[in-house]
Amino acid sequence: MVAETVTATTPRAALPEFPARFRGAPERNAAIARPLAYLGRVRQADQALVDDIGRRMLRRDEVGADLAVAMRRDATPRVTTAALHRAIAEGAHDDDPPALRRFVAALETEPEWLDRDLLERGARAYRRMGRSRDDVLLALSLIGGYRYAGPADLLVATGGLTGSTAMRRLGETTAWGHAVSRPGGMARDGEGFRVTAHVRAMHALVNDRFERRDDWDSATLGLPVNRSDLAGTLALFSATAMLGVRVLGRRVPRADARAVMHLWRYVGWLMGVDEDWLFADERAQHAFDHHLLLAQSGPTPAGAALTTALVEGTRRSHAERGRPLTGWWARRRLLSHLRLFLGAQGCRDLGQPVLVPWTVVPEMARNVVESWVVAVTARGRRRVERHSDAGVEADLERLLGERPRRPADLPG
Repeated sequence: MVAETVTATTPRAALPEFPARFRGAPERNAAIARPLAYLGRVRQADQALVDDIGRRMLRRDEVGADLAVAMRRDATPRVTTAALHRAIAEGAHDDDPPALRRFVAALETEPEWLDRDLLERGARAYRRMGRSRDDVLLALSLIGGYRYAGPADLLVATGGLTGSTAMRRLGETTAWGHAVSRPGGMARDGEGFRVTAHVRAMHALVNDRFERRDDWDSATLGLPVNRSDLAGTLALFSATAMLGVRVLGRRVPRADARAVMHLWRYVGWLMGVDEDWLFADERAQHAFDHHLLLAQSGPTPAGAALTTALVEGTRRSHAERGRPLTGWWARRRLLSHLRLFLGAQGCRDLGQPVLVPWTVVPEMARNVVESWVVAVTARGRRRVERHSDAGVEADLERLLGERPRRPADLPG
């Protein structure tokens, strides 16, 4: 599935071959990407791949884009939000608008490489990564991505600068990962499947809305939700997450790692990530991520603002429940993770204090015992999974409360 060129709302001739942010800080990003070159065994960067990443910053999910056009208020025939939810849950009807039928058909088409048993193993292994997985997803994956222009600017444009909004979005992302990794979550009738389909539709609608706005500069930033950023986001939940938890002392056996990659490869298929950028093993993913970082820009003011919203929101989400000391500790833990994963300069780029990451020491000790001792037996692994699930549920209650545990409602 090779991405198609921009066609719907912006004439291709009006855009450059690459957005201005492409390779905006080559020396800085080469240094950031160096560990991934080692892990991916990249001896020399593939400039053709880097250029392809730059070009796909100006390409979109065309199946999703057709759906978004059909959901506009002036569309005929129009796809309503209710019809979309029903089709995701139950399947499309013969009399549904063509764009909706194509969207659902893309979701229901299974790739030849899909292994349902391996999906379930990957889900269990993902859950066993426990609290450290979510720490990595927040500090290294989410906030780490704020060091570059593009996605961070889009989040600011959609209103992500307030603490409450930032924490709600964090809760929705946590709920998505939880749904994907639940038993049976990626079956056609599973909650993970439905939420992933919902995310793809939401991405398409956000891209359609902002691509048509005068205040979004695609020539500079690329399309709001583009092929390259989407592929990069997917990688953060698989290879990047496993790399981070290993740094924190948690054991991820090779067979488990393969299964986790398979789980998120299928999630990426459902989200519409280009198939040639869906990877079955960590090494290939790290090699791609190395090139993805080379294609990025330098820091953006949006990144510092978003990071501050999350850091302070983490403290406030506990303090507002009458636990100010817990809030102080949660903020301190997050800043320690930022220092560990992003380095001193990464913290400065994001406007955060540079602290000694001493809070990770007890976390590493717990991870070593839990994953190297407790999880060596089937009974121990089940215990670790239950403990992880309980921790996620507690976080979701804190972050979302009584809100629905899925992404925000689609624009109708």
